[in-house]
Amino acid sequence: RPEMLLQFARLGSAYMESVMEIKNPRVALLNNGTEETKGGELQLAAYALLKESGLNFIGNAEARDVPGGVCDVLVADGFAGNIVLKLTEGVALNMMDMLKDIFQKNIITKLAAALVMPGLRQMKSRMDYSEYGGAPILGLQRPVIKAHGSSNAKAIKNAVRQAMAFAKAVDAEREV
Repeated sequence: RPEMLLQFARLGSAYMESVMEIKNPRVALLNNGTEETKGGELQLAAYALLKESGLNFIGNAEARDVPGGVCDVLVADGFAGNIVLKLTEGVALNMMDMLKDIFQKNIITKLAAALVMPGLRQMKSRMDYSEYGGAPILGLQRPVIKAHGSSNAKAIKNAVRQAMAFAKAVDAEREV
């Protein structure tokens, strides 16, 4: 329901401010276009609520703009959000594999790889889900981080780190 998307936006915005320390996070609604008139009934009604919410609502965001950091909080229903998340994971993994294949072709491409390796490592780090650990489940009494089903040790370590930061922010809020 549109009201639930508004609640998700409020929770996400509060999380980004309290835990991630992003002042006035940019909130966007996942949609099939950036125009205010795009989307189905759910998106149109949610847009109207978000626009009047007092949040830093920047409008609709298309999935293609999300990896570029168009917003700090992306509001979506669970089905569409999960599709975007899994597609992004798949694109990142496949792109890194393709780059590796390109740079393994011959001595010249291997030398080129050596020259750009610091940048490639930085890009891989930004696109690697294990760097983030997981996603917070908001609205519960205690901090909960949902890790990926195929998480490796690094992802679990980062999920614990994220949960600790979340718990610290929750404790700080309770003291206020």
